[in-house]
Amino acid sequence: MGYDIIGDVHGQSEKLIALLRRLGYRHHLGAWRHPQHTAIFVGDFIDRGSGQLATLDVVRPMIDAGTALAVMGNHEFNAIAWYMPDPDADGHHLRQRTHNHRNQHAAFLVETEHRPALHEELVRWFLTLPVWLELPELRVIHACWDPLAMAALQPTLADGLLLTPRHVEAASRPNTGAYHCIERLLKGIEVELPFAYAFDDKGGYRRKHARVRWWDASLVSYRQAAILPGGGESMLPDREIPEAARLGYDSEKPVFFGHYWMTGIARPLMPNVACVDYSAGNDGPLMAYRWDGEPALTAANFVSSDQPLFKLATSNAQRQGWQSGRGNPISPQSQ
Repeated sequence: MGYDIIGDVHGQSEKLIALLRRLGYRHHLGAWRHPQHTAIFVGDFIDRGSGQLATLDVVRPMIDAGTALAVMGNHEFNAIAWYMPDPDADGHHLRQRTHNHRNQHAAFLVETEHRPALHEELVRWFLTLPVWLELPELRVIHACWDPLAMAALQPTLADGLLLTPRHVEAASRPNTGAYHCIERLLKGIEVELPFAYAFDDKGGYRRKHARVRWWDASLVSYRQAAILPGGGESMLPDREIPEAARLGYDSEKPVFFGHYWMTGIARPLMPNVACVDYSAGNDGPLMAYRWDGEPALTAANFVSSDQPLFKLATSNAQRQGWQSGRGNPISPQSQ
């Protein structure tokens, strides 16, 4: 059994269906299925795109049918915190309902806010998404595989590595242990930029903190390690980032994640590290990595929603292969 690790969908339901078709999934008995592969979603199903509920109507039946797995993204976490009342502040919620926060959630709220029962149901479903997946063959997390944060958080998680409302409350309060763990796992490692440096993020907000390439501990300077839009990190000084931000990843088991809004030609970040978020929430394609057990990840196994649809098998023998699970109508190496 192989895996198709699928990037941040962000409500782009049409890109999701196009990608599933390109990967060889077919809709059967109420869910998208593949005879030889299981899909794994890296979270961030919601916000930005125009197909919020349509996306969840694809993903949820797949998980229920066992044809997909998924982890929680920071946008699901934020949606839970937006919905949950703050028990310590009457009339307020765990995620402050500021103008900026509402703008970030606008696409999801447009489709759910006027349907309170559905809104509550989806928030409860978000809480069924594990924070990470540790499979025998590979690892999946939304933003950052941080063993220390996992070790601190895991003893308190519900079965299946699930957050509880108590975790969401604690992780919504800065300067708590839960807050720092969730920040690193679901939002990645960030560093404060040196004085006088700032940038506008994809939403147009001015930022003084930047995400870093945590997976490569050899990148020690702001210029090397920071991730800024449009390659803006080249303007940063060659000064060293804090040592705590140089995490690195040295396990032989491959790790997959989303979150980082990559652009350009998809390729592994390291032989055992791949990001599958290629900015589908904006103008980029929805990306997947088809993993079939190869010890070193390869660019040839990335599959994009905007690639030409491979001609499907039409002969009787090929159809029989599909129906019995022997066939593989689409191979990323052939695309």
